[in-house]
Amino acid sequence: MTEHDAHPTEQREQAHGEPGGNQPRQTAGADSRQPVQDNGAQVSTDVTPAGPAEAAIPELVIISGMSGAGRSTAAKCLEDLGWFVVDNLPPALIPTMVELGARSQGNVARIAVVVDVRGRRFFDNLRESLADLEAKHVTRRIVFLESSDDALVRRFESVRRPHPLQGDGRIVDGIAAERELLRELRGDADLVIDTSSLNVHELRAKMDAQFAGEEEPELRATVMSFGFKYGLPVDADLVADMRFLPNPHWVPELRPYTGLNEEVAAYVFNQPGAKEFLDRYAELLRLIAAGYRREGKRYVTIAIGCTGGKHRSVAMSEKLAARLVAEGVETVVVHRDMGRE
Repeated sequence: MTEHDAHPTEQREQAHGEPGGNQPRQTAGADSRQPVQDNGAQVSTDVTPAGPAEAAIPELVIISGMSGAGRSTAAKCLEDLGWFVVDNLPPALIPTMVELGARSQGNVARIAVVVDVRGRRFFDNLRESLADLEAKHVTRRIVFLESSDDALVRRFESVRRPHPLQGDGRIVDGIAAERELLRELRGDADLVIDTSSLNVHELRAKMDAQFAGEEEPELRATVMSFGFKYGLPVDADLVADMRFLPNPHWVPELRPYTGLNEEVAAYVFNQPGAKEFLDRYAELLRLIAAGYRREGKRYVTIAIGCTGGKHRSVAMSEKLAARLVAEGVETVVVHRDMGRE
């Protein structure tokens, strides 16, 4: 993609449990030579409305297994792969969850439910729920996370937490009680993963191999412009400083506008070092992105700062996002401080 390419098409990430305080704003093809309104953080995005989808029964995965064996990691992996994940759902409500997904017009096509002994008073209902799902021809798989007693004891001791079933006894007593409770479910499992000798990244790799299909799990990036005078973004993974470039604020005819304006962007990228920085930083991000994928990291926030978050950081963020999109990275551009002046 060249320096004269249009703004990238960005997609808003609907991550479960994450706040969505920023509002989308169209930027591609818009006339940005207008004074900025003081309306807080801005988001550059272009979302194509989805057409109507036929009702379909969602695919279902039930994640269970021993406490401390990695259920949370397995669930997070499926969430990163686009599954709708519900943790500790009472088994009796699983058919209801599937029914709600079927009514979502295709918006919830894959559901993962974590079932464990924290809901032990509901656990007896699981067998009945599984029979109900089978009668309704719901495609479901059971993933069971297993681990040795020694590994589980070490993990509980390392976090200084009791086993949920140990009561007044020892950790090994809780593990033994849980194994007996889950024995039948383990026998029905479609996939058993022994995590005794696996680290978090290796477990994620096994889940990816089973559920990611032929496509490599995507890396999703947020490119955020910001002003240093308003503070560093607390969620930034990488930070770059654009204050080595001359500030358009000191050019009277450019001061009222932002980095979304073509003349401001041209001024920024005509400065010595601007294009070189974009080229080399994009190359560095290509290397980092490959490493993130290998380590199972699926989200990255790249913060680009200047003094006020209005000119240089905005222009650079837009161009950098275009490079990431060209590399196949799903990208959202957020202009955190644009409009605060």
